Amino acid sequence: MTRNHPHISRRTALRTVAGVALVSVAGCLNDNGGSGTPGDGTTSPDGNGSLTHIAVEGTTLVVELSGEADIDQVNLIQPNGELFGKRDVAAGAQQVSFEIGTAYAPGEYRVLALKGEETVVETTTELRPEIQIQDVGLYRNNPDKPWDEVYGESETDRIKNGEAFVTVENTGSGPEAITELIFSGDVPNPIENPRGSGMHEADRVVVSPGETVDLFSSSFPFGTETEDGMGCSPDGNSGQFTVIVETRVGGNQISSTYNVQYTGSDDMTDCEVTITEV
Repeated sequence: MTRNHPHISRRTALRTVAGVALVSVAGCLNDNGGSGTPGDGTTSPDGNGSLTHIAVEGTTLVVELSGEADIDQVNLIQPNGELFGKRDVAAGAQQVSFEIGTAYAPGEYRVLALKGEETVVETTTELRPEIQIQDVGLYRNNPDKPWDEVYGESETDRIKNGEAFVTVENTGSGPEAITELIFSGDVPNPIENPRGSGMHEADRVVVSPGETVDLFSSSFPFGTETEDGMGCSPDGNSGQFTVIVETRVGGNQISSTYNVQYTGSDDMTDCEVTITEV
């Protein structure tokens, strides 16, 4: 199962784009067809401004055309120089699009507008995701999150002492897919972590450029203390844990480490958990 548009709103869990507005990856093109991005050096050979804007919407690259564009094809060239795809331009059309998904190669792509065999305009755009971990928290400390919508009301009592969320943001220019969520270190229940992908009912979560998403755990990392784990006790204890997010496009592991303080009963029913970033 894949979630394409998760988010952090209370109304809809893990399914809404937090920043689904069109995200520019190349900037508006200037009057001569070149990119408005400073220092990119792209120009339009004939000065007709056929390409007006290049942007990413979700997992789709959208190329907008001027009303006066005299072209019949747009090609997208990968960073390695190979053709990613080509689109015919119907008379009067004002945009074409390429579904780039989350299996593309990150880097600089060339966009070519053609008339017959001749390249009329050429410009470049960067497609490169950048995932950052923004926050991590527990049910007990964040009851305003849409826990019931994610897990179901019948699960509330079971998850409220164990489940966690991790907020990530894509500050890059291309879509990314989160494929695994892992908690390691001083968490009470490390032995089933991750369970599957570590994310509730999803094998991957797509994060579009400019989007902020909550990943909800499926592994009960802060559940009842196990023999090898750390948890609450009347005397209190503390430690550190690390959140690890694995990505598909970049093939990276992004991590962030936190201090955690446990104070309260052994069974976690009356336990105060304080998390602060290192």
